[in-house]
Amino acid sequence: MTLLALMAPPAGAEGGNPLAFPIMMGILILIMYFLMIRPQQAQAKKQKAMIDAVKKGDRVLTTGGLYGKVVGVHDTMVVLQIAKDVNVEIQKGAIASVSAQGEGKE
Repeated sequence: MTLLALMAPPAGAEGGNPLAFPIMMGILILIMYFLMIRPQQAQAKKQKAMIDAVKKGDRVLTTGGLYGKVVGVHDTMVVLQIAKDVNVEIQKGAIASVSAQGEGKE
């Protein structure tokens, strides 16, 4: 026997179903969508709703680690009071969490 005869695939094993690979790729994409992309979109939606609901008087934690009380809300910015007579202006996107206390409570 020659070397080429030994390297050739056996008779009848020429391929398989030509649709098997695209179907498997489609299944993998669906699994990735439901396990990774969809939960991340839901979390982003929840975060956006929390940030949009920030109001004066809420206590917030920023992504930089500052705790403060909201004393002013603008379109894209929030004014935080982090100490007596110390106000800082941050972007709404920098808010990590909100513990709503409502206006007038301290």
